[in-house]
Amino acid sequence: MTGRAFALLGPTASGKSHLALALAERLSVEIVSMDSAQVYRGLDIGTAKPSAAQRAAVPHHLLDVIDPDRSYSTGRWRADAISVVREILGRGKVPLIVGGTMLYYRALAGGLDVLPQADAEVRSAIDAEAAERGWPALHAELSRVDPQSARRIAPGDTQRIQRALEVWRLTGKPLSTLQGMARAALPFSLKAFALVPAERELLHGRIAARFDAMLKAGLVEELKGLRERYRLTPGMPSMRAVGYRQVWQFLDGELGEAAMREQAIAATRQLAKRQLTWLRSFRDLEAVPDDAAQLLPRLR
Repeated sequence: MTGRAFALLGPTASGKSHLALALAERLSVEIVSMDSAQVYRGLDIGTAKPSAAQRAAVPHHLLDVIDPDRSYSTGRWRADAISVVREILGRGKVPLIVGGTMLYYRALAGGLDVLPQADAEVRSAIDAEAAERGWPALHAELSRVDPQSARRIAPGDTQRIQRALEVWRLTGKPLSTLQGMARAALPFSLKAFALVPAERELLHGRIAARFDAMLKAGLVEELKGLRERYRLTPGMPSMRAVGYRQVWQFLDGELGEAAMREQAIAATRQLAKRQLTWLRSFRDLEAVPDDAAQLLPRLR
């Protein structure tokens, strides 16, 4: 099957979802979520997941895919997204992929690296070593076995250090040599747009206001309920999501309420900064304003 899908990327709180819904009022659009936290059931408030009314008005896909005590890989998202887009095209509708998980977009557009699946035993062993020796020591180990990856990965980026060491221990090969070895082509064409706020301070203000709204809407209570319903740990991918990580620390008494709010907002700003860096690295994006009427003619 051939056809064209569109992607709308941007940093957190940039207005992607609002713009996508505005486009859906004018086009026969179905939205495909490209958000690595919205795939988890129950993570609603802290991920700014579309409301029930919004989902009733416009079909949304790849939300609530898996329970938060499970893992969901980039490879699985890519396969799921391709399947969903093909179904949407088969219905004669317009697939609009929307989100800020830049790794998902890179995997979708450029193909997926041939890498081993996550291994729970290996990850647990790495976590135990980190608890005993500290992540800087594991980063130093990575420098010895895969210096190219170590140069790219910050000493404090625990998730990527863990993954690089996991790949080394599973394959005996550096992550840097495996990345980009083989990539599968998309069965449809893809045109992507970037929604980039003109003023960084405006984005920062939106981030703070949105987190305050999440707290008011019951984010703390949401996480309390999730911890009662599932066997969660702070190291799980779902609980590493910005906002949930800081609220977890608050519930455990590691942070006061004010510090939790401050650190969550700061972490979200850092996330937005990383997302903007990713956007600058993609050469196939077309910058667009937050205006559905102006974007509409480009969805052809």
